[in-house]
Amino acid sequence: MRLLHLESGNLSLTEDCTENVPLYAILSHTWGKDTEEVTFDDFRAGTYTDKIGYRKIKFCGEQAARDGFQYFWIDTCCINKSNLLELSEAINSMFRWYRDAAKCYVYLSDVSKRSDADEPFSRSIWKSEFRHSRWFTRAWTLQELIAPKLVEFFSQESARLGDKGSLESSLHEITGISVEVLRGKPLIQLTVGERMLWAAKRTAKRKEDEAYSLLGIFGLHMPLIYGEGKENAFIRLKREIGERSSGANIHGNVHWMIPRAINTLFTGRSDLLYRIQRALQSEPMSAAQMQSRFVITGLGGQGKSEICLQIASLLKQKFWGIFWVDVDKPSTAARDFIAVAKLLGHSAETVHEALQALTTTRRSWLLILDNADDPGFDYQVYFPPGNHGAVLMTTRVAECRKYSPDAFEALEGLEEEDSKHLLLKAAEVPQESWPTYDNQAKEVVKLLGSHTLALIQAGAYVSQGHCQLHQYPNVYQRQRQRLLKYRPKQAHSRYFDVYATFEASADVLEQSQSKSASDALRLLEILSMLSSSVLPLQIFEEGWKGSKEISQASNEARAIDEFFRDHVSKLPSFMIPEEDEWDPFRLTEASSLLASLSLATRLDLDGGVVLSMHPLTHAWAKDRQDSKCQGVAWIATGCILGLSRSSTRLWQTQERLLLSHILSYLDIKFKKAFSLASTAVVTPLFLKCGWALLQMRQDSRLSQLLQDIFLELRQEVNEPSEEFLSLYDLQARSLMNLGKNEAARALLEQVIKIRETTLGKTHPATLTTMSNLARVLNRQGKYANAEAMNRQTLEIREEVLGKTHPDTLTTMTHLALVLNRQGKYADAEAMNRQTLEISNEVLGKTHPATLTTMTNLAIVLNRQGKYADAEAMNRQTLEIREEVLGKTHPATLTTISNLALVLNRQGKYADAEAMNRQTLEIREEVLGKTHPATLTTMSNLALVLNRQGKYADAEAMNRQTLEISNEVLGKTHPDTLTTMSNLALVLNSQGKYADAEAMNRQTLEIREEVLGKTHPDTLTTMSNLALMLSSQGKYADAEAMNRQTLEIKEKVLGKTHPSTLTTMSNLALVLSSQGKYADAEAMNRQTLEIREEVLGKTHPDTLMSVYCLAYLLQNKHEYEEASILYKRACSSFKSSLGSEHPTTRACVNHYSAILSSFKAAKLM
Repeated sequence: MRLLHLESGNLSLTEDCTENVPLYAILSHTWGKDTEEVTFDDFRAGTYTDKIGYRKIKFCGEQAARDGFQYFWIDTCCINKSNLLELSEAINSMFRWYRDAAKCYVYLSDVSKRSDADEPFSRSIWKSEFRHSRWFTRAWTLQELIAPKLVEFFSQESARLGDKGSLESSLHEITGISVEVLRGKPLIQLTVGERMLWAAKRTAKRKEDEAYSLLGIFGLHMPLIYGEGKENAFIRLKREIGERSSGANIHGNVHWMIPRAINTLFTGRSDLLYRIQRALQSEPMSAAQMQSRFVITGLGGQGKSEICLQIASLLKQKFWGIFWVDVDKPSTAARDFIAVAKLLGHSAETVHEALQALTTTRRSWLLILDNADDPGFDYQVYFPPGNHGAVLMTTRVAECRKYSPDAFEALEGLEEEDSKHLLLKAAEVPQESWPTYDNQAKEVVKLLGSHTLALIQAGAYVSQGHCQLHQYPNVYQRQRQRLLKYRPKQAHSRYFDVYATFEASADVLEQSQSKSASDALRLLEILSMLSSSVLPLQIFEEGWKGSKEISQASNEARAIDEFFRDHVSKLPSFMIPEEDEWDPFRLTEASSLLASLSLATRLDLDGGVVLSMHPLTHAWAKDRQDSKCQGVAWIATGCILGLSRSSTRLWQTQERLLLSHILSYLDIKFKKAFSLASTAVVTPLFLKCGWALLQMRQDSRLSQLLQDIFLELRQEVNEPSEEFLSLYDLQARSLMNLGKNEAARALLEQVIKIRETTLGKTHPATLTTMSNLARVLNRQGKYANAEAMNRQTLEIREEVLGKTHPDTLTTMTHLALVLNRQGKYADAEAMNRQTLEISNEVLGKTHPATLTTMTNLAIVLNRQGKYADAEAMNRQTLEIREEVLGKTHPATLTTISNLALVLNRQGKYADAEAMNRQTLEIREEVLGKTHPATLTTMSNLALVLNRQGKYADAEAMNRQTLEISNEVLGKTHPDTLTTMSNLALVLNSQGKYADAEAMNRQTLEIREEVLGKTHPDTLTTMSNLALMLSSQGKYADAEAMNRQTLEIKEKVLGKTHPSTLTTMSNLALVLSSQGKYADAEAMNRQTLEIREEVLGKTHPDTLMSVYCLAYLLQNKHEYEEASILYKRACSSFKSSLGSEHPTTRACVNHYSAILSSFKAAKLM
């Protein structure tokens, strides 16, 4: 039993307490998501304070300290659940641990004791929540209520609700447990039925736990077999109850012939241990059935014997006798078998006689046959005859699985921890030094894909002094082939080195004369040019479809990024478009053949069939090819990738899977690539990959790729030429993503001039460039110009392409975005609804473009304060995207992020925070911690934290985001500047006014330089700076800054733009703070009048003007009009934001106060 120790604010985990256990408190709670709870590994690694589950640990530690206890126990982190033996012992000891605790604290995360409510009202609420708490429905909490002497209940705010005594009548009513039992009546005095009834309606995440959680209730000890199912678990439980009741003792262990104790360092292999337990405990259903058996095969040193020791310990109470026989040699086998016979009270001189002694024993026994490693020996002679007993065998000989064809395990793949240990052993690193080498070992294990023989080779290479462990990865990258052909003395593989094992499989293919073998080798070469990770085989079909279109067109390339028939000729023979329909037969045969030889893994996933390779097999597949063969494979692979991009659906739905393949494919020296084929062939390969990188927001990698292309083609980056316009299109889009909008604008304007001259103003390519230019103008805040260009593009596209053409719909979408940015919300909503209606009809309800329009419409609805509609639209979009694209697709995550923003605006901060954290977790895992989308989520999360008053957390999140943004995006990128602006707001909220002002001035300086003095983002920074000056009481400076901002906004955005009106409202507040009530009132009334006209009377901004005016009038003691305005604001806030929104509650409080003041004034 481990305990948490809290002393002087420091939290630590004790070693296993077997004797002299100190007084401790214990926590009872319900688990959240597994990812939210603090595990044993999290605690050891020190990575737990940011997890939601840490709140419970903090609460328990602080409450224990208040009660005078330094030690406490929580199941989430005090049990190492990766150690099956420890988990089993813990679950079987759980009842006793709760019984022996000095106090048990029940933390009810779904019960709130609100401090802001009246006591009777608050009590009625938490009492109701208490009765319906999830805690009363969980299987494990039954014994946590009954076993401890003292049980205290606490709300989610850590407020004490009562104890088992004061709440006993409620507890009895809720659980059906009698008051006598709650007061400590011995459970042995109750019937089995009574105790079973308590648990009848309780559930557990793992169904077997519904039975295991009752072990303490019935005073039982039973091995755990997760995977056996609820029904089998209860059958075993009831059997144990019956045997205990009848006094039977057939399961007690009497004979324990085991050579050594279990290894305390044993970790992992949990699933395998479960399987072995189930196999060895199965009972013969007939006399013809064989005895229970399990065979473990694998390379020596993989822990086969250690697994047997674990099994022996886990099943000790289930077998009357457990016997270990070393069958490494006939002499040792005979010695151990004779010892078994003597232990059973039989005299035996031969193995046969000893086996008869076991066979005639009618008790339950387990026989472990260790080290059956002689491939020329028939080990059947060591299996006792008959169907009685259980046998577990370890062997290096794969053929030995024949002794148990239905229950065996080939220990090929090791878990990370096992892999690190194996590596360090082979490297002859002293065990006490392993922690020092942990990160180095982890890097090598990852590099070698946990391949057992490769790890042994690596360790031997280090132990022989060829290099140090931390140097091995660099040596491997330079000398991979030599290292993987290194033959250490301690390796006993029949192939001696790693590459030889793979080459033996390739020899089978090369010696075959079949077409499928030839296709398999060609496929292997193509796979070697990509990543070793999962590849959807659909890419070959889509590539074939693209090649079919090209083969029917002319053989002249029309643009630098377009494919032509030469590209089709580079495809492997199983993809040549000879038939009218795609025939997957040859690809299926080839991929299945690779899988059958273990050179690749072929799986059927929801999205179709995929192939993957072990990293070392992948490295070997590339290294075995000569330079010429690699060149042919690289060109063919690029053609497949490029031709498949005509299927936008594949690349949108499988974006995450395909990214690693694009990055691996581009891992080639440019000079070498252009030497493999003509420029007309090679350039499109790179550009197609470039467009894919653009879509995937791999901004830095795309920028580097474009640099290399310009250099190789000897083109000036800023001087587009007619021949390479497609290249400049991609460059402009790349600049936009990098936040270099002015450079993108200048480039696009040049491209438009060339295209208008050569192609004409109505050519699709010209219109596409115009559309991109309009997007840049929008980003620069030049809304009028952006709107004009979008309307011009729309007019031509409607005339040339038609009103329902996808390109026309794209322009409508872009126009709606510009209207939204200008505050023309009604027009933007109308445009989005029109686009959505056509998209639904023409493209379909699940088309990505349709979903994008739905997303944009939701944004406009949110801007208008139509929160319920915005939330509904976002949820509808989310449901479709999750179904079509999957839950981790970037577009799906964008929708989740947008939904969180709506929830935030509604004051549903907890939901918004949870949704942002969920999005952040997935984006970090799928896209990486430095991806722009990940950084956006971090910023959004920081905003929600700030809204909740979690200023320290918000500041930390903003600083982390800023640090990454500075490094990845650059210090002048718009997103970086937005983070700086947000950080300044958080600093201001904490009263760190000097730091906030300095941060704002720095942001303002950069924005003025990069974006210009009249850019909307620059003006936002000026407004924020005015706010911070006001917070410091620098009202004159704040007024001057607001007036300057207002002047520019009126000129640039217009007098009725929402942002202009916000500045007017801020100016009114500053005037009021200076006592200039008349000016403030005039400004407030003017703002209110315009907002009512432009935004509507129920828009949140309009209501805020009503609220501010009411507050001002209240300060002027004009109570009658103020009360009328407060009443209007409060009523509307309740309708749009809800009664619990902070703004609504503040408004209601002010309204109540003014009513009191109004009555007092009347009485006077």
